[in-house]
Amino acid sequence: MNHQTEDHSTTVADIKQYGLWAALASLSYVFWVVGGMEMVERLAYYGVRTVAGLYATDARSAGGLGITATSLGSIFLVWAFVQSFVPVFTGGLADRMGYKETIFLSTVLKIAGYLLMAFFPTYWGFMAGAAVLAFGTGVFKPGIQGTLVKATNRKNSSMAWGVFYQTVNIGGFLGPILAAALRQLEWKYVFFACAVIISLNFILLLVYKEPGKEERLAHKRKVKAGEVQQDALWLDSVKEFFRPRVFLYLLVFSGFWFMFNAFFDVLPLHIRDWVDTSAIVQTLFGPDGAQTPFFIRLFGMTEDGQVIQPEGLVNWNAGMIMLFCFVIAGLSARLKAINSMILGTLLASGALLLIGGFHWAWFVALAIVAFSVGEMLSSPKFLEFLGNIAPNQKKAMYLGFSQFALGIGWSLEGYFGPRWYDQWASKENFSRELLLERGMSADAVSAIPEGEVFETLVSYTGEPAQQLTQILYNSHSVGMVWYVMGIVGLVSAVGMFAYGRWLYRAERAPA
Repeated sequence: MNHQTEDHSTTVADIKQYGLWAALASLSYVFWVVGGMEMVERLAYYGVRTVAGLYATDARSAGGLGITATSLGSIFLVWAFVQSFVPVFTGGLADRMGYKETIFLSTVLKIAGYLLMAFFPTYWGFMAGAAVLAFGTGVFKPGIQGTLVKATNRKNSSMAWGVFYQTVNIGGFLGPILAAALRQLEWKYVFFACAVIISLNFILLLVYKEPGKEERLAHKRKVKAGEVQQDALWLDSVKEFFRPRVFLYLLVFSGFWFMFNAFFDVLPLHIRDWVDTSAIVQTLFGPDGAQTPFFIRLFGMTEDGQVIQPEGLVNWNAGMIMLFCFVIAGLSARLKAINSMILGTLLASGALLLIGGFHWAWFVALAIVAFSVGEMLSSPKFLEFLGNIAPNQKKAMYLGFSQFALGIGWSLEGYFGPRWYDQWASKENFSRELLLERGMSADAVSAIPEGEVFETLVSYTGEPAQQLTQILYNSHSVGMVWYVMGIVGLVSAVGMFAYGRWLYRAERAPA
């Protein structure tokens, strides 16, 4: 019998892309369906993810967990590790089992994760909920991204990934707005709402049709008949993963994800502790603040319309992407993929350095805008590049591999980021030190519950909160955590440049 082997004839060479409108017109029905599914999933996910650190470190008396940022880092480590490394193994499973089936399974798991968080408001309850949610997210990603790759081609892929990224950030933008409103009622409502929202994907699954399903089933029949040789899934995954162009690419890009995730894990804590967002409110709405409920909700403000909550300011990132990603995608289509990723990483790294240097609200807002542009130039290209070099029957497998880079970067950041924040920038820790300096006994200071120390400092000293915040900021190296993150990003950009040069030479070397 004449056995066939699987085709690996792929190239990383850039192909001339369609223009903006031609690319948009070429996107298929199933592309928009998976965009809707991802939008729903991101709405629920970021409804929790953006406020997770705030919830965990909020005082028990306010309904939070009342844990330190260091303890939060342990939860983020588990969350990152599970969510990132599960797709490395389940990506190939989605290729063989079917995308629709794995998307259904993931939705069930994600509902369970949100409900665990709602019903068990303890450290271990939140840890368990985060782990189950992360597992469900890890199962969800390969099927969605594999569908996108099979529903597009090399001539519209830049625009497709850009529009997809933009579409899903509609969900990413609405999630924190929802959370900002619901958490002012009670934290558990955030988790219940997200469980309901993700269940909407069951409806979208009714109209979803897997592209290339007939080809997948035909391939499966050939494998079963012995016409095509196919390794065991685990062996096949290992072989593909350790191809130099794949493994080195993932390794280099892990530095980007280390820097990137600090923006979402640590920045909300930094804004809560050190950034007076009332300055932005007064600039936009005048000294009386926002009076219209629409703008209060849109900007994620407190109910009195005087202050933008941390998740509201961080949400400018999703808003920028939601509005402008297709424009940036059109521009990045003119660049080589590696060059676009390098430029984006440099911009994002510079934004974190800016946050480290200045805590004025408008400087932080400017940094968020710069970071968002950098993200739009780099993150969609990261997935597009990997999807383009993947063999046709292994699209979900390769896109599952993409999570390895995220796993390395996010796991390390999830562990170190909150710990470094505790060490270099924790307002709670600095407040305990200042209380001791101002004469409060050590026993009294240690007895103050986590999340209530700064308020105790204000009450004990009788000094204005803003003045005490400035004293604490000036007497500590609060920006250090951002300098470290920014430098990691710059090193990653250098690694991308070196990888691009190596790949260029490798493709042109004689066979």
